[in-house]
Amino acid sequence: MLVLNSSFYPLGVSSWRKGVLLVWKKKAEVIEYNGHFLRDDLRLPCVIRLDRNIFLPHKDVALTRKNIIARDQNTCQYCGKKSSNLTVDHIIPKSRGGELSWENVVAACQACNLKKGNRTPEEANMKLLRLPRKPKIPSNLLDIVRFAKSQYHEWIKYIPKKYLS
Repeated sequence: MLVLNSSFYPLGVSSWRKGVLLVWKKKAEVIEYNGHFLRDDLRLPCVIRLDRNIFLPHKDVALTRKNIIARDQNTCQYCGKKSSNLTVDHIIPKSRGGELSWENVVAACQACNLKKGNRTPEEANMKLLRLPRKPKIPSNLLDIVRFAKSQYHEWIKYIPKKYLS
């Protein structure tokens, strides 16, 4: 379930148990329900809003395989094939001084990663679909945006538009 600050800014994702407990203790209010019921008389919320503001400092998104693949939208950056079985490729290979940074790694299918090998894309006659860049989204919003785009479409209206591109 999506948890919003009192100002309607998304804070994070919570389990339904914690969300129902917050509502029951009157620390949050239900903004939207989904179509599920806990009991015949108890509907499960999908969006709740806390009754007070919580300050969360913005953290950078961690450079992990999962986040690299999410940034590249589960798409090989060489051939454009969508896959759930992607690898991470260094544009400038580590053996040639390439760093582990957002600007030097992309998601690649196994075939393209093998074809490129220990070469740069130019040497392997392969072009990148998009130049890689560091995500501008705060880390607490990354999972919210990912869930909203894939399965919780009712969350999208609570996410600032600049993070939905």
